[in-house]
Amino acid sequence: MAGMSTLVERDVLQRVLGTALERGGEFAEVFVEDRSTSSAMLDQRRVEELSSGRDRGAGIRVVLGETTGFAHTADLSEKGLLAAARAAAAVAREGGGGVREIELRDLIEYPSRAETAPGDVAKAQKIELLRHADDVARSEGASISQVQVALGDSTRNFVVANSDGVFAADHQVRTRFNVSCVATGDGGMQTGYRPIAGTRGFEILTSDVVADAARGAARQAITKLDARPAPSGQLPVVLAGGSGGILFHEACGHGLEADAIAKQASVYTGKVGQLVASPLVTLVDDGTVSGEWGYLAVDDEGRPGTRNVLIENGVLTDYMWDYLRAHREGRHSSGNGRRQSYQHLPMVRMTNTYLLEGDSDADEIVAQTPRGVYVAQLGGGQVNTATGDFVFGMTAAFLIENGKITAPLRDCNLIGNGPDVLQRVDAVANDFSMMPGTCGKDGQSVPVGCGQATMRLSGITIGGTAA
Repeated sequence: MAGMSTLVERDVLQRVLGTALERGGEFAEVFVEDRSTSSAMLDQRRVEELSSGRDRGAGIRVVLGETTGFAHTADLSEKGLLAAARAAAAVAREGGGGVREIELRDLIEYPSRAETAPGDVAKAQKIELLRHADDVARSEGASISQVQVALGDSTRNFVVANSDGVFAADHQVRTRFNVSCVATGDGGMQTGYRPIAGTRGFEILTSDVVADAARGAARQAITKLDARPAPSGQLPVVLAGGSGGILFHEACGHGLEADAIAKQASVYTGKVGQLVASPLVTLVDDGTVSGEWGYLAVDDEGRPGTRNVLIENGVLTDYMWDYLRAHREGRHSSGNGRRQSYQHLPMVRMTNTYLLEGDSDADEIVAQTPRGVYVAQLGGGQVNTATGDFVFGMTAAFLIENGKITAPLRDCNLIGNGPDVLQRVDAVANDFSMMPGTCGKDGQSVPVGCGQATMRLSGITIGGTAA
């Protein structure tokens, strides 16, 4: 694969940017990407998928006032890039004309953090790892009736240059491994799932780590065979470390993205400096957490990844910003401009979003909860950023009775409101952990990390099935 700085030569990028602005645009950007992917899947002990692919191209945007022109091309020749630049600049046809010369700064280039590039690992070795996970999962008991194991990796080189002189490149390697199990018993079928993921190379997939994930997925499915209907109504809920991060990502993270604020489509609009959460809540978005799924050295607009404190001790301190919205407000980007690929415009997106840990003991939090629900794993959910209302599935939950975790519960829902939930955090432990996820927004998906320590919500509505 071509080196990052040689995807497109510096002088070509300067000429393309100049052409993009020659009809009067205010800002222009070229984003060039070269991505390689591979995947493998073992389903019921059969290799169902073994594929690889590569995608190269460039996206060019030109901004004039409130209007953005965007064009993308798979032709990385200078001729192809100039044609895309002229197409994007068509929105500025009323401009004053002339030529604007662009002087790019020295390239800021970040090397790969991977120790073992996935492309250097033989397919046979990958299949062997999938079979190892399958064997471990099935060894947990005869009730395991189905096992599916998947491995995927991506290597993404990109260069971004713009008319402000930004010139940056990154080399991102991500590796992911998933184990899904189905257990069958008298009560029907139940599922279990465990992911392994990191912005690293194949080195994260050691035999022991893969075996732990396989055992965890199988045991989760087997445990749920004895699940009872979940209670309905408002109860205290204890979220296990790492498991509840997705709740805060969805319930308040999206409402703190500057595009939602600019559209006044967020319950947090105009509330900087106000108390919006329990004093136990400090919410951070941090692209610099090395190795986590949402890690980035630079964002897709060439801005360095940063640690942004959004809520501190319950007080809203800031929002997340991409280049355009930050520029309009006379401030700097927070490193949150992200895009799915060169075929997409960047937008404000989270990276690794998490709540800081507290100083309580996780076991003590459970012990001090006479009755409630312990959530070991959350599933998917939906949120309305304008109101903060949300619904989340619980894929692994247990009843808390007399301060002890007891019976597993059938899949059910958490129903609530983001700002209200933030106010209801009344205990935070010191066992912080993170989980990987994929965030969808406006038709684009990007990798993110979510995290928190074990914490208790004083009361939230459970959408159960028990009388």
